[in-house]
Amino acid sequence: MFATYAIFGLNGLVFASWAARIPAASATLGLEAGQTGALLLVGALGSVISLPLAGLVAARFGIASTVRIGGTSAALGACAIALGLSDATVPVVAVGLFLFGCGIALWDVGQNIEGADVERLVGRTIMPRFHAAFSGGAFMGALIGAGLSALAVDLSVHLLTVAVLSLAVSLWTPRFFLPMPARTPGGLPDEASGPKASGLGAWTESRTLLIGLVVLGAALTEGAANDWVAKATVDGLDAMESTGAVMFAVFVAAMTAVRFVGGGLIDRFGRVRVLQASLGSSLAGLVLFVLAPDVPLAALGAVLWGAGAALGFPMGMSAAADQPERAAARVAVVSTVGYPAFLAGPPLLGFLGVVVGIRTALLAVGVAGLASLLGAPAARERTHEPDVPQGGPDHTP
Repeated sequence: MFATYAIFGLNGLVFASWAARIPAASATLGLEAGQTGALLLVGALGSVISLPLAGLVAARFGIASTVRIGGTSAALGACAIALGLSDATVPVVAVGLFLFGCGIALWDVGQNIEGADVERLVGRTIMPRFHAAFSGGAFMGALIGAGLSALAVDLSVHLLTVAVLSLAVSLWTPRFFLPMPARTPGGLPDEASGPKASGLGAWTESRTLLIGLVVLGAALTEGAANDWVAKATVDGLDAMESTGAVMFAVFVAAMTAVRFVGGGLIDRFGRVRVLQASLGSSLAGLVLFVLAPDVPLAALGAVLWGAGAALGFPMGMSAAADQPERAAARVAVVSTVGYPAFLAGPPLLGFLGVVVGIRTALLAVGVAGLASLLGAPAARERTHEPDVPQGGPDHTP
């Protein structure tokens, strides 16, 4: 279980190391909000392309290899971003963001499948705690970003250090993942035959698609904060860059705290009730953040926003993985539906921000939150036979 926590935490740290310093990257490249949004869209494109393939990669090569491939791609992307920022070359940064987006997406699907396997093994809701580890890593990444920003440390140096850490830990940690489920002599999972083997069957399941809708709204709510809370604080409240990074850290801290206690709430009240309450808190916090006239009130909004955004994504992943024999395909489908909002939504908000200002543009996130409310009942728990590992090869080659 330690390996699962570690890989979630590192994923958050790597992502937040970039997200917390987007204002610095934008300033280095001389980009406005709309241009920054267009650049971020390249990273989103990389993730959207790799997500539909993630389930196939996991089924063919194993969860550990999926995470390793993702971590390596993210590290290479961070190096390319650092190189592009060193001489303010936008195309090189764009290539780096594409690789970074591909890697983070593969890594994320792999870690969520692993987390669902561990959750089934222990017999209680712990997926939010794994996502708390992600948020904790993101919190550390945001604080490090704020500190380095205040010290005027070059962003390229920061990203190169993160790339080395990403590569080392993502290659080493998966060796401690759970053993793989039973496999057929051909090396694929027992059910990996016929149309379902490709994952296409999961695309015809209404419940899976509705869970994807839930994750879509939750992902946009979280992703908008990741990409724009820092810049919206700087631009909308005339705050310093370091204050923007701290505001992002406040959002992540609230999210992390709720994720640590969320499993018990879900087990007691059920996914649907907790999800609906979470969405209400998120919407209230978002509105307060946008309308706040000063930094303290905006920080209170960020707390409510982060607390509300905490559980939607992990609950969606747990719901998609309720039945272990189809978990990989369904997690891949739900991720493919939800991640475009997480990754492409925030850049599109940047274009809207050119017209109305980035803080006001964030109100559009509320529409996706309402869509999640409509799909929330699909996340209701399903009973299934316990998934008892039958041996088989380890996740590592």
